[in-house]
Amino acid sequence: MNTRVRKKLIQVARGRAHLMSFQNLIYEAELGLNLENTYEKSMLTEVIDEISEKEHAAGRPLLSALVRVKGQKNQGDNFFRLCERLGYGSWKDLKRNHKFIQEQRDACREFWQDGKNFKSYL
Repeated sequence: MNTRVRKKLIQVARGRAHLMSFQNLIYEAELGLNLENTYEKSMLTEVIDEISEKEHAAGRPLLSALVRVKGQKNQGDNFFRLCERLGYGSWKDLKRNHKFIQEQRDACREFWQDGKNFKSYL
C-alpha cells in the first residue's frame, strides 16, 4: 500500500479543502504520474483502490471518496465500481444516489478528524 497517498488523503479528511483532484494528489504525494498516459492513470486508480479496500477491511471509511475528477463534484465510475465490489450495491445505482457519496465523504471526515482515530490508525 502506498503510505504517502494514504497519509495525504488523511490530511485532506482532516483539512479544510475536504476534496482533492487526482492531479493534485499526484503533485502533493510526489508520485510523478501523468494522467494523460492510460497506464499511469490506471496505476493511480489501483493505488487508491488498494487503500480503500484495506480501509474498508479494517472497518474504516473509504478515503477514495475524497478524490474527485478535476472540474467535477462527483467521483468517476471507478469509485462506484470499487464500492460495488465492496458490497455497497450496484455501481450504477450508487452513482445516481447523490446522498451516497456525500455520506461517504462525511463519514471519512468525521472519522479522521477524531484525534483518537488519527493517533491510532495513522
